[in-house]
Amino acid sequence: MIQTVVKRDGRIVGFNEEKIRTAIRKAMLQTETGENSFLIRQITDRISFYGKEQMTVEEIQDMVELELMNSPRKEVAKKYIAYRDQRSIARKAKTRDMFLEIIETKSNDITRENANMNADTPAGMMMKFASETTKPFVDDYLLTPEVKEAVRQNYLHIHDKDYYPTKSLTCVQHPLDKILQHGFNAGHGESRPAKRIETASMLGCISLETAQNEMHGGQSIPAFDFYLAPFVRRTFIEELKYIGQINGANHENLYNIPLNDYLYAELESLQGDERIVQHAINRTVSRVHQSMEAFIHNMNTIHSRGGNQVVFSSINYGTDTSAEGRCVMRELLLSTDEGVGNGVTAIFPIQIWKKKRGVSYLPEDRNYDLYQLACKVSARRFFPNFLNLDATYNRHEEWNADDPQRFNYEVATMGCRTRVFENRFGKKTAIGRGNLSFSTLNLVRIAIECRQVEDEQERIGLFFNKLNEILDLAALQLHHRFEFQKTALAKQFPLLMSVLWEGCEKLKPDDTIENVINQGTLGIGFIGLAEALVALTGKHHGEDEHAQKLGLEIVTYMRDRITEFCERYAHNYSILATPAEGLAGRFTRHDKKTFGLIPGITDREYYTNSNHVPVYYRCSAHHKAEIEAPYHELTRGGHIFYVEIDGDATHNPEAIMTVVDLMDKYNMGYASVNHNRNRCMDCGYENAASQMNDCPKCGSNHIDRLQRITGYLVGTTDRWNSAKLAELNDRIIHE
Repeated sequence: MIQTVVKRDGRIVGFNEEKIRTAIRKAMLQTETGENSFLIRQITDRISFYGKEQMTVEEIQDMVELELMNSPRKEVAKKYIAYRDQRSIARKAKTRDMFLEIIETKSNDITRENANMNADTPAGMMMKFASETTKPFVDDYLLTPEVKEAVRQNYLHIHDKDYYPTKSLTCVQHPLDKILQHGFNAGHGESRPAKRIETASMLGCISLETAQNEMHGGQSIPAFDFYLAPFVRRTFIEELKYIGQINGANHENLYNIPLNDYLYAELESLQGDERIVQHAINRTVSRVHQSMEAFIHNMNTIHSRGGNQVVFSSINYGTDTSAEGRCVMRELLLSTDEGVGNGVTAIFPIQIWKKKRGVSYLPEDRNYDLYQLACKVSARRFFPNFLNLDATYNRHEEWNADDPQRFNYEVATMGCRTRVFENRFGKKTAIGRGNLSFSTLNLVRIAIECRQVEDEQERIGLFFNKLNEILDLAALQLHHRFEFQKTALAKQFPLLMSVLWEGCEKLKPDDTIENVINQGTLGIGFIGLAEALVALTGKHHGEDEHAQKLGLEIVTYMRDRITEFCERYAHNYSILATPAEGLAGRFTRHDKKTFGLIPGITDREYYTNSNHVPVYYRCSAHHKAEIEAPYHELTRGGHIFYVEIDGDATHNPEAIMTVVDLMDKYNMGYASVNHNRNRCMDCGYENAASQMNDCPKCGSNHIDRLQRITGYLVGTTDRWNSAKLAELNDRIIHE
């Protein structure tokens, strides 16, 4: 006897025989003979009695067809089969319509889900076809009914769900020194170790690109300055050898001469070895500059993931105080300032300056001049962003200024904010580790369901009870995904599991990756703290101290539950301040449809990213820092602090330094500054005017604004989805 039914979306519900009677009755009414109540009841009873205890909808419908075909009313069977076909066509029509929109390159929230991906190219279309057809498979076969229901009800979002069946991981910090010193084999040919700066630069590009094709998230180099520095000296020695060939002399005595810096200088007034050394320095600086220029150009033109997306890349630097490391940073920054092509701002790599007292922040620090240059470049080109190594939670007890390998003990950031540092199952380091996968909670949905409780304490108590349930579900879902990921074989990730991941050298090709990936993190993110606080208290944390107190209680509670999950499941769980892009609007649309337009909550097209003060709330940068700073220590899976500044930032690098000072003052971990940058989409001309309608260079009126979408830049807002465009238009200046 049938007890339960498995629906098409995977949900299990109680059996309702009335649905069978209704379907047969509709089919009978389409025939000339009409309805036969006795036959309807007879068929329904037979199916209910002889069916299995649990059946799928399709199995039950097959039984109805068979019973009708065996009955005197075979014409009803034909009508019933036609009805099933129509329903099937209707369901498939949704997929058809979606495919047609992709084919016709329509701009919508499906094709603009990821602004870094061009879904209009053939490869981009193929990616979207694959993405949209893979997600139902995940729902049907890889998620539990409880998780599917939480996703359907808009409590939870599983990021990169289309990549779930591939067992791929999210991101990794590349130990580039291994590749530069030993080369690598990524399954399609081998690369020798680097000998000169040009090769080192190119191998850095290749490492990022190759790994991008093995993963669904971003790629990062955690110590770009340290890794490339040795090749500056090798290039200098190579230039001394070349000069020796020209003048017929042996300059081996100059190979290891101490150098304070690599700075270009004229040769006219120099004599002897001093002239030789400076000539070699000049040629070395030129080659380093060209190598950095090539690196940036390659990272903006090399495509991955089937040829539709540039590599989502990041590089961290700032703390190498050697002359060689400083040369790498200086020429990288100067090349970034020059731009790519016709002077266009480079979209990638995301560049991150490591700010540390005693090294790269204070006027007396060795790298202070480069810090000033970094702020100047950021004021024009948006990058670098700034990472605070002095934040209490970013310090490492083994970091030593005299240790040439100290970069192993420095935190590094990936993409728009991802942070990996603490480790329950190995070394505390960012290098050779990354995020495995993450899922995001809709705090607004939970809070809206508690709004009708009049007593505030009861309302908040109910919110925490609901939050607790969704947290448990998210942790279990991530554990299940890890259990699936760990069954992948090392040979499925030729570069990642042969060179990049910490401990991967112990793996054989047919070994599973289980023994190494648990050093990665499983992230539980959240979105809409501001709107959730409005639902619970009437105000958001930027405008009310009571709301701020509750906001910190909520995220602290999440952090504490994360600690419990780490013990329960033996993983590196972390709380992530989610960088919502497509999700910012998806959550909102669903809740608006369910609950209607609620002022201050669902009355915009997007929810506020993670713990940020709403972009439309007018306040000072100082106030914004005071409010958001405490959340950085709680969200160790990743966070960022943004400031919007007005005017031409190229003439005001001090504004960038002021934001970094706020990081230092308020113990924030990561920050960046947004400012105005207009771009002509025809010739590439850029300026920072408050408004540019016509290009002064070519006369075109095809003008766009260059802006960050969540933490990375996008070359054109044409690729932004509607929710993020609405958010962009709502952004206000922080005085």
